Amino acid sequence: MTASARLTPATAALLLVPPLLWAGNAIVGRLMQGSIPPITFNFLRWVLAFALLLPLGAWAIGRRSPVWAHWRRFALLGLLSVALYNALQYMALKTSTPINVTLVAASMPVWMLLLGRVFYGVAVTRRAALGALFSLSGVVVVLTRGDWHQLRALQLVPGDAWMVAASITWAGYSWMLARPAPGSEPAEVRRDWAAFLLTQVTFGLMWSSVMTAGEWALLPTLPEGEHHLRWGWPLALSLLYVAVGPSLLAYRAWGAGVARVGPTVAGFFSNLTPLFAALMSATLLGEPPHLYHLAGFVLIVGGILVSSRR
Repeated sequence: MTASARLTPATAALLLVPPLLWAGNAIVGRLMQGSIPPITFNFLRWVLAFALLLPLGAWAIGRRSPVWAHWRRFALLGLLSVALYNALQYMALKTSTPINVTLVAASMPVWMLLLGRVFYGVAVTRRAALGALFSLSGVVVVLTRGDWHQLRALQLVPGDAWMVAASITWAGYSWMLARPAPGSEPAEVRRDWAAFLLTQVTFGLMWSSVMTAGEWALLPTLPEGEHHLRWGWPLALSLLYVAVGPSLLAYRAWGAGVARVGPTVAGFFSNLTPLFAALMSATLLGEPPHLYHLAGFVLIVGGILVSSRR
């Protein structure tokens, strides 16, 4: 089926899976605050995902794999996606809510336009600029909690700033995927979703292990009887969820959905993540959404609708 195919109910159901799982990732990350340091949580998540991917794409990291001739590219992809983006998101959830985190992440079109113009020479159309302005306004509404007077003395909570950094990181990663240099990656690896993800996870774990070691070196000393890592069924089930759901199932469903209807239509579904996060937060965390969340969501989605219209 081509990328211009009509959006069928089956494809729509497929594209609903990733934002639902991504919203769940934000909720689980928030729930696990206090049970495990955020960078360690990210590291263990991808260790499990690596173990699950290995039977599907082990050939891609074997001794004779063509990947090793392009190790610099895959090392950078793994750094931006596996190591940095996910770790920054979990760090954001220490002080920010899942609703805020997912709404700030929906500002991605702004950073995509900026990075595309600066590093890839992609022209910014008037419609795209207008859409980016709408999306950026939505992010400002969320960050100011709906009070425009706070712009004069805006003080971001650390989580909001971490999520902005994560969004910029993911925008850079997305451009690297969309505009690979000729001959920069083996075609047989790129065609195999499991092998392609496994190569990124392999290099990402190398970066993440260094970051985790640094995190533990900087953790404060706790009083006797207290621990930074609290093992138990809640943590084990959370790790299993984020390793299987947001890491593997969402990636696979997203790739299949984009292949059916193209990235523009699929992009609308990704912006359902804040809505799902709001519903889950109200149900599981007792963090009901506010009117400024709704206003921010409307502006962000409106911006994407404006920028993607032909």
